[in-house]
This record gives sequence, structure tokens and C-alpha cells, in this order.
Amino acid sequence: MEKIHVTSRKSVNKLFLLFGFMLFILLPNYLFACEDPDKLTFSIVPTEDTARELQIYQPLIQYIKKMTGKDLDFYLPTSYSSVVEAIASDWVDIAVLGPASYTKANEINDNVQVFATYTRHKGYMQEEGPGYRANLISKAGSGIKTVEDAQDKVLGLVDPASTSGHLLPFVAFSAAMDTPLDEYFSRIVYTGGHDLSTLAVKEGRVDVAFVATHRFDNVVDRGDITLDDVNVLWRSEVVPQDPFVFRNSLCEDLRNNIKKSFFTAHEQKEILPYFESINSPRFIEMNDSDYDLIRRLQAASD
Repeated sequence: MEKIHVTSRKSVNKLFLLFGFMLFILLPNYLFACEDPDKLTFSIVPTEDTARELQIYQPLIQYIKKMTGKDLDFYLPTSYSSVVEAIASDWVDIAVLGPASYTKANEINDNVQVFATYTRHKGYMQEEGPGYRANLISKAGSGIKTVEDAQDKVLGLVDPASTSGHLLPFVAFSAAMDTPLDEYFSRIVYTGGHDLSTLAVKEGRVDVAFVATHRFDNVVDRGDITLDDVNVLWRSEVVPQDPFVFRNSLCEDLRNNIKKSFFTAHEQKEILPYFESINSPRFIEMNDSDYDLIRRLQAASD
């Protein structure tokens, strides 16, 4: 007769205990292992000249490489949404987003975390500090000197994912005027950039436009416009500056080195031209809760 091997209940229990112990030891490491890639990918929300912007970032990128010991690739975006999708899908590791695009990316994937922004010197339209406004502008001499004059005119917005070029106009301005944005203006067009909105006003292609104060200053610095070329018809409340974000699943040492590279960047002589180009003295630490104002605006918009 064939001998049948019978495992006792005591032996089975021992096997289960052993298996459970192995799971207890190994599973957390499997589930929560941090990421330490050989190469990092960096991206920014698009501007009027993203290639030129990349050149401005080069000293900072080189410093991040030095501080982290990692190679750094640059992802050239086509829109605000493409950057959001890239970092929310864990393809981009470090990015510069707009406030509204950050909260959207964080909602899609809370692995996306803000860690820094820059503070600003006082500029032409920009106020000193780590915040900015959305200003409604018209061309000087156009006869549009007040928000009442702007009613039924053609409005230029930036991008549906822009804070100052979409969210604030639709929520804050509409509330101030007690009229939906698309009813207050005769037509709304999207330009694709704050600089493009600014120039569209100057060239008469739109009657009025919402622009971020610091982005307007960039156009002045390029010599394409002056503050005297526009009327400021309306100012939003102050919102936090563009967030610098990374993936929270990166290993803690790597994240700390990324943060250290930003928070000591102003001490590096070769990076000073970068700070001069954005009219900033330094980076400062930011937390997710600093962008709750944006979430409230988005909730009101929804």
C-alpha cells in the first residue's frame, strides 16, 4: 500500500507562522521601498521660450547634479497639462509647476510634493515676497481704464491649468463682478503664455488680459513692453509663487540632497545669474498646506 505522508496541525501552524514572519519582514520593504534612480528627470511649465528658460536653469541643474550625484535629463513640455501628467505618472522626478497645476498633480498622485518656491524682489508690477497677483491689464490709450470699460471686450487668458491666467479670473474676478467670466466679456481666447497675453494686449489682438505680475516683469526685462504701456484694471489677492516639486517616493537622502541644493543655491556664485534673471534673492521652503488657497479657489470653480 502506498504510504501517505500526513502533516500534523502543529507542523502546519509552524509553517504559517514562519510564512507570516517572512511576510512581516519582507513585505514592508517591498511595498515601501524608496526609489534611488541613476538618472533624474527635470521639467518646467512652458513659457514663451522654454528653450531659453532651460539655459537660465542650467547652472541650477548642474548644481543639483553635483549635490545628488545623479545625471539630470530635461523633459521639454508642450503644455501645462503635459508637465502635470509627466510628474503625476512618476515619469518626471523634479518639476517647476504653477500653483494650480501643482494642486491638480497632487490630487492625481499625492506622491507629488512641493518643497520650495522662490521669493521675489520688488519689480515693475511684482511686489516683494513669495507671492504674486493676477492683474487684469489693458493697453494704455485704448480707452479701457476701468473694469467697467472692459465689459463686453475680448479677453485673453493663458491656459486652463494656469492659476493667474485661468483659475483666478474664473473664480475671484467673477465673484468680484458678480457675473460669470464668459458673460462679462464678449469673447475669451487662450494665448498659451503670460508673455503672449501681454503682447496680445500691446498689439491690440485682445482688449484685456489677465497676467501674473512676475511674468509681466519678465516681458519688461526683455524690452518688449513697459509698465507705462498698460493700465492695471484689477488685482487679485496674493497667491503663493510657483512650487518646485519632487516625487516623495524618492529615497529620503536623495530628497534631502535635492532640497539642500535649492536652499544653498543662492550661496553659489555660478547660480547668481539665475536668481538675477527671476529677480529673486533665494529659494524658501514651502509645504503642501501653503497651497490650500488654490484648492479653495478650485473647489469654488468646480
